[in-house]
Amino acid sequence: MPVESPFVDLLGVQLLSAVDGVSEARLPLAPEHLNTWSVAHGGITMTLADVALAMAARSLADEGIGVVTVEMKLSFMQPGRGELHAHARVLHRSKTMAYCEGEIRDSEGHFVAKALGTFKYMRRLAIGREVTQQRLRSPDGVMPGPSDG
Repeated sequence: MPVESPFVDLLGVQLLSAVDGVSEARLPLAPEHLNTWSVAHGGITMTLADVALAMAARSLADEGIGVVTVEMKLSFMQPGRGELHAHARVLHRSKTMAYCEGEIRDSEGHFVAKALGTFKYMRRLAIGREVTQQRLRSPDGVMPGPSDG
């Protein structure tokens, strides 16, 4: 099941399921995912949690609606080794937001991290450098400088 994120694909995150506000993802750890102590880098663990929580929230969205992370907290319990498994669920959903929780365990079932996050439902926007520059141009076509704000 694709996550549709070049960054997440590059890391090798695999979405196993995302249905009815519940998701599951995994990441087999590779050498480039490890820190200097040869365990999962905190950023890798945080990214996997973010993906799992976001996909749980997104599983409740209408077609064409995605989610963006508004706020997220991760508590690290112990180092991750082997393969990381993330499980997440939506605790509360409003029309515009979802509040989610999740946890990450390693391949031996050790509790690696606990995550909480808030996600905003949004239509996919044409966001990017070219669009931003077009919005910032003055009527004469000149880009404002840093102090022209």
